[in-house]
Amino acid sequence: MTGALADQVAVITGSSRGIGKAAALVLAGEGAKVVVNYASSSGAADEVVKQIEANGGEAIALQADVSKADQVDTLIKATMDEFGRIDILVNNAGITRDTLLLRMKPEDWQAVIDLNLTGVFLCTRAVSKIMLKQRSGRIINISSVAGLMGNPGQANYSAAKAGVIGFTKTVAKELAPRGITANVVAPGFIATDMTGDLKNTEEILKYIPLGRYGQPEEVAGLIRYLAADPSAAYITGQVMNVDGGMVMH
Repeated sequence: MTGALADQVAVITGSSRGIGKAAALVLAGEGAKVVVNYASSSGAADEVVKQIEANGGEAIALQADVSKADQVDTLIKATMDEFGRIDILVNNAGITRDTLLLRMKPEDWQAVIDLNLTGVFLCTRAVSKIMLKQRSGRIINISSVAGLMGNPGQANYSAAKAGVIGFTKTVAKELAPRGITANVVAPGFIATDMTGDLKNTEEILKYIPLGRYGQPEEVAGLIRYLAADPSAAYITGQVMNVDGGMVMH
């Protein structure tokens, strides 16, 4: 398949649905061979693979809980065994366990930190070793506007997403000498399963200048730019919002 990412390999965590799925489809559309990672929804991941293949692309589905170091190692080894290289990592996998601080159980705090932050560390560490040898690579970490401004009921999620931002800036500085970029995409309220159960939509929309939720494809468009566009090669250590104007620096 031809395209800006022909012969390149992209690993996208949590890509059986939502933003991750949209990213998998758009990078495959640019010619990348895509690893569709999932934790439990194998059927949904297989459907993403079928959709990519139906459009002439190449993809495989690999199960891994990226909060577990041994499973991350298995994921990366399986990718290398199949494709022999990794050019793009999109750290997208995430969960929420929302409740007010005084009601938050330590296990709900830890579960969110483990997946949303430690998972980013584990995957980035594993992939960076490969990218350093290749002297190239693009790492795109999905944070959230909650990591920039905080959000009531999301102390764990906001802390993890803020951590992703600081982590990415450090990675960008450490890996830049080998031509590897690392950037953050910070979505606002995007129409996914994660936001589908929100009851206060009208109240939320008051804080979004564009007056609507974003679509996964709109986040994927920025991921595509950072991963595939040659003009993005000089962008690293940056935080880019896709939030309808909700947070303006």
